[in-house]
Amino acid sequence: MPDPTHAEIAKARADFLQLVGDVRPELHRYCARLTGSVIEGEDIVQETLARAFYALSINPENIPLRPWLFRIAHNAALDFLKSHGRQNTETRAEMAELAGAEEPADPLVMRAALSHFLVLPLVQRSAVILKDVLGHSLEEAADTMGNTVMAVKAALVRGRANLRAGAEAESRSASGSKEDLERYARAFNARDWDGVRAMVAEDCRLDLVSRSQRRGKEVGVYFTRYAEEQVQLRLVRIDGELAFGAYLAGSAHPGYFILLEWADGRVKTIRDFRYVPYIAAEAEYQEL
Repeated sequence: MPDPTHAEIAKARADFLQLVGDVRPELHRYCARLTGSVIEGEDIVQETLARAFYALSINPENIPLRPWLFRIAHNAALDFLKSHGRQNTETRAEMAELAGAEEPADPLVMRAALSHFLVLPLVQRSAVILKDVLGHSLEEAADTMGNTVMAVKAALVRGRANLRAGAEAESRSASGSKEDLERYARAFNARDWDGVRAMVAEDCRLDLVSRSQRRGKEVGVYFTRYAEEQVQLRLVRIDGELAFGAYLAGSAHPGYFILLEWADGRVKTIRDFRYVPYIAAEAEYQEL
């Protein structure tokens, strides 16, 4: 059998992304709370879908899609957390008093800030997010975590108690220059595209998350499209770092976020999340 063409692979990937479209926001809610970051949560979702697409290309079995994707996401998140040296990544559960595991989710837990989950050991974090935030059954949570129902019950009881205690989360230091970002936003909002392009490095990498990637001169087309749209950038703090909220005409809340990385006073990387708008619903941001 001949190797698939680039067009065939692209179509298969597009079909796959359409297939997983309904479960993708739920995967993000899970991963964002495991990491305490809507941005890192989306990175893990991207890795999850890449792993799943590759696995299906090798062995296209007819398997239950949603639980399978959650198992992949759980393992991808665990790999990410360990590779980044994060604390509280122990996967073994401490057996605890199980009374209360069958109780309805505490509204305080369901509203807890993303960063608050980071104080929990990973097994507690996973159990609380899956059961109380996403509404999975104990059996589904156990399947995703690769653990027993009894262990999940124990982790759930301890995790709920620890969240109710109001433990403080760690915060990541902000990156980037506020002055550079404000200068970029002024030029962008004034539709001074020559001024914007002058701030962009020649080898700048553009990541339209979940859609495409470009580099160098191809990035210029990106601004051509924005010239035709009524989008205003405002400086916000999200996940502990400076970023832009992209506000559509007449909206009081950002529709999505844009992150820039700088080097030597010029933009080296643009990450535009316009094609994953569910992040805006999850994000805890502060407008500056």
